[in-house]
Amino acid sequence: MAISNSVNTNPGAFIALQNLNKTNVELGEVQNRINTGLKVASAKDNGGIFAIAQKMRAEVAGYGVVEQSLDRGQSTVDVALSAGEAISDLLIQMKEKALGAGDASLDTQSRDALNEDFKALRDQISTIVENAEFNGVNLIDGSSTGGFVALANAEGTNTITVGSEDLTLSGSIVTVSSTASFGTASEASTIATQIDASLTNVNESLARLGTKSKALEIHSTFVNKLSDELDTGIGNLVDADLARESARLQSLQVKQQLGIQALSIANQAPQSILGFFQ
Repeated sequence: MAISNSVNTNPGAFIALQNLNKTNVELGEVQNRINTGLKVASAKDNGGIFAIAQKMRAEVAGYGVVEQSLDRGQSTVDVALSAGEAISDLLIQMKEKALGAGDASLDTQSRDALNEDFKALRDQISTIVENAEFNGVNLIDGSSTGGFVALANAEGTNTITVGSEDLTLSGSIVTVSSTASFGTASEASTIATQIDASLTNVNESLARLGTKSKALEIHSTFVNKLSDELDTGIGNLVDADLARESARLQSLQVKQQLGIQALSIANQAPQSILGFFQ
């Protein structure tokens, strides 16, 4: 089909302009990827991929909250463990004083001195229990009946519970009375027996707390790795290959320059019609 010459219609210019506009769109797309580092920065870039990435980002954000909860749990349990270990050490020293005072050959003055040391150690247990608190939670004073509940998944449907251990004096674990003291060898021997039972109970409590602390640590490590893997997965979906985009940018810039030249040439075509009227 023959192409007519016309000053009203310039098909060559139309085609050149269409190609130039297409190049400009692609160039804008590449520049946006380079600026943001993303090949899918919004839903209009790729709706399906963007939706998947957003869902994964929500999971990563959720796991961030889980990590914070687990960290608080670990700190709370670690404080309780440190306090429990100190109480166990104090009980050992109290037992030593009581056993020494249980010696029937000991004079009254020496026994009274041992009793004063014993009472100071006893009162120190109460001080430790009262101060074994982290972020408002005390796992060894009997106030946290439900223990500490840490989040275990991003939906909040799974949890890890650390039970409380009441290490207060006159309790079910530390059975030694908060007013315990001795004035005779017989009383000292009786208290020494109570302390021995309390030591066994406290050490069992420490074992339970230690097991839960390890569980929190293991799960925290897992959640951290899982969050990193999700971040990597999101990057694989939406991150731009900047080396490739850089090469494409240079190619499109050359293509843009050629398009401008082609459009300029096409726009000059109608001027050739003037030659017919000379």
